[in-house]
Amino acid sequence: MPTQSFTNISLTGYKNYQAKSFPFLERIIGISGDNGKGKTNLLDAIHYLCFTKSYFFKSDLVNVHFGGEGFRLEGALKDEISPQKIICIYRPAKKEFFLNDIGYEKFSHHIGLFPCVMIAPDDIEMITGGSEVRRKFLDTLICQVDSQYLQQLIIYNKVLLQRNSFLKNEAQKNNFNTGLLEVLDQQLIAPGNYIYNVRQSFSTQLFPLIRQFYQSISGNNETIDIEYFSQIKEQTFDKILLESRSKDKLLQRTNAGIHKDELLFSLNENIFKSTASQGQRKSLLFACKLAEFEIIKKVKGFPPILLLDDVFEKLDENRMNNLLDFVCGENNGQVFITDTHKDRLVGSLTKFGAFQIIDLNNI
Repeated sequence: MPTQSFTNISLTGYKNYQAKSFPFLERIIGISGDNGKGKTNLLDAIHYLCFTKSYFFKSDLVNVHFGGEGFRLEGALKDEISPQKIICIYRPAKKEFFLNDIGYEKFSHHIGLFPCVMIAPDDIEMITGGSEVRRKFLDTLICQVDSQYLQQLIIYNKVLLQRNSFLKNEAQKNNFNTGLLEVLDQQLIAPGNYIYNVRQSFSTQLFPLIRQFYQSISGNNETIDIEYFSQIKEQTFDKILLESRSKDKLLQRTNAGIHKDELLFSLNENIFKSTASQGQRKSLLFACKLAEFEIIKKVKGFPPILLLDDVFEKLDENRMNNLLDFVCGENNGQVFITDTHKDRLVGSLTKFGAFQIIDLNNI
């Protein structure tokens, strides 16, 4: 199977890095160092070059090195065809993104060219938090393999903002413009229906993989059930918008639509996040991420880059070994793994053959 991998990355003015380059010499790369040395920041820089944004922060200002005026990231990659070069230059007034020295007019055109899956400590919110985090997981997966889905999602979110702004503005008036609201509804329905149908289709592929990986990581036969819930399942989008109109006017926001969709997890017929242990929650998180990985690999024909941040602290030894056997053994794609303990990292990776250790304590 062909692969795609980073061979080098340079960070200038990015988070705690003033100016630093890292060559990547092997498929498996361990990054060790004390807390605060920049392990997570290095992973995030790789993610940034794949997604045109940070994994952790919406605002790019947060990514600028203290006292700096902007940042620059450059990554070199290789695949089966030719070398690739990605550059991001950020200044507070302007952000530019280049692939092989050609600038993008729309950053969304970059998404999916260099697929990537990241697992970080706060991702446990996907299991324990609100529905927005689970929708983001589903959207991140689909956007990397379906460019049309990404465009429809952009359109939907834009119209949704307009509709919510309209509802707030009209609430201050005595005369509600129903005609304009109906126009906005029609603009919302087409992308909403498209997004629903694609999510429904991907769910049928995703859920069996999640169950399979959960059993592999946890090492038991617990029954995980997953349901994709959407208001549009029950009735048409135009009808639920009409029925929700009085509530929308009262609350001044859109209460019906695919932005309310949910992934529902249950364990032995009980609500998962209410009954699962910490180990079970972490196993489900990794199962979801590895299922995402597998679908991207199947659609793209090559494995996405895997970024694993601080996973040793999140799983017991048995579950950790099961995870590493897949991501480093069965998977032939590039893997980055961070850990505060260099010896533990080396000990865990030795059985998989050649690997590289970047020790941030010694740079």
